[in-house]
Amino acid sequence: MKLRLASCVVACLAAACTTPTRVVLLPDDDGHVGKVVVAAGQDKTTLDRAYATADVNRAGQLSADSADREAVQRRFAAAISALPPRPQAHRVFFELDSDTMTTASRSEARAIWTQIVARPGAEVLVVGHTDTMGPREHNDRLSLARAQAVRAQLVDLGFDPARVKAAGRGERELLVTTPDETPEPRNRRAEIIVR
Repeated sequence: MKLRLASCVVACLAAACTTPTRVVLLPDDDGHVGKVVVAAGQDKTTLDRAYATADVNRAGQLSADSADREAVQRRFAAAISALPPRPQAHRVFFELDSDTMTTASRSEARAIWTQIVARPGAEVLVVGHTDTMGPREHNDRLSLARAQAVRAQLVDLGFDPARVKAAGRGERELLVTTPDETPEPRNRRAEIIVR
């Protein structure tokens, strides 16, 4: 699972900016491009292509164009290098009615934990989920226990406990829609969002 966020470089951020402002939409590492709406007075434009630009001149007029990748990299090198690392999203799965990860997820978890711990300033949100087996109240407790189990592993590896939050959603956000009382291994999971 990957989070998709639009990234852009803005050459002037101050509200009372006296110089022209340029917004450049950047692609993800894998080439995905989000969307950014730039507005100036009554005018607005949507940037939805890699390296699309919007300029607001000193008179407050808006114009749209596109820029060359290499030119953007040269001109905004300092700003681009200062961007925070992109958010990461991971998923691990659990045994039926348990906060024990499946064998496959335990194997994958080592690589996931290594990536997360390598970002010590990051914030982590772990959200536990269940399938529809059992009563809702039980699933609420179980989903929180799953999230707390993942949180505990990260803290044991040295990740700052103040930067890891755990929450449970029970059976409210199924990955695979099923009727009540249906065992579905893909719904027994924890989503791990690293920002």
